[in-house]
Amino acid sequence: MNCKMNIDEVRQRIRHALLTAGRQPDDITLIGVTKNVDLDVIQKAVAHGIDHLGENRVQELLSKYDHIKNVNWHMIGRLQRNKVKYIIDKAAMIHSLDSLSLAKEINRQAEKAGRVVPVLVQVNPANEKTKSGLPYEEVIPFIETVYPLKYIRVMGLMLIAPFADNPETVRPYFVMMKQLYDCLKQYDYPHTKIQYLSMGMTNDFEIAIEEGSNMVRIGTALFGNRKKGEEINGRQVHE
Repeated sequence: MNCKMNIDEVRQRIRHALLTAGRQPDDITLIGVTKNVDLDVIQKAVAHGIDHLGENRVQELLSKYDHIKNVNWHMIGRLQRNKVKYIIDKAAMIHSLDSLSLAKEINRQAEKAGRVVPVLVQVNPANEKTKSGLPYEEVIPFIETVYPLKYIRVMGLMLIAPFADNPETVRPYFVMMKQLYDCLKQYDYPHTKIQYLSMGMTNDFEIAIEEGSNMVRIGTALFGNRKKGEEINGRQVHE
């Protein structure tokens, strides 16, 4: 695997999608999803400019955190309340907020750590039973419920689109998310700063960018296929 070649190709595809949408070439945050990726490969990616990394599992983030320096780690997988304390001082952003109980625990641990934690609300507009996330119509009421929590900062939304052989079939979900994102930006909620729309993975990131994503989570296109036995269409696929 040629790490630099993969990174250059992904960046080129991102630039092309941005230009197609009439957006600025640098209007995107690229998160390299490092689930089951060896440390030496991650270090090569960081050396080639990948400075945002995403992990699905707390244990794997912890095992890599002390070895990979000068990057922003993102917790992009399902987060159990009893594991929040382990990553509260390590995650630059938590992408998978989807319940009031989890919000309260993040807020509690963040207060103890003396920091305000940026979070994204995970949305499941297709109501897929195998994925986490709030139904589309519950997102605004949910944010109105959690914004009084002083030690979390709601920064935007995260979507895992349904997997499809033809990514065009999921474009409507990206359109829906952009509409919801734009709506939220009009509100002046306390303790919120809506600026990130995290959607788009290896299979569909170009369409997501065309429809307004400004944060993409990409693993396979950067690091190659997952190790044998890793589920591609499991219940928590985040890249």
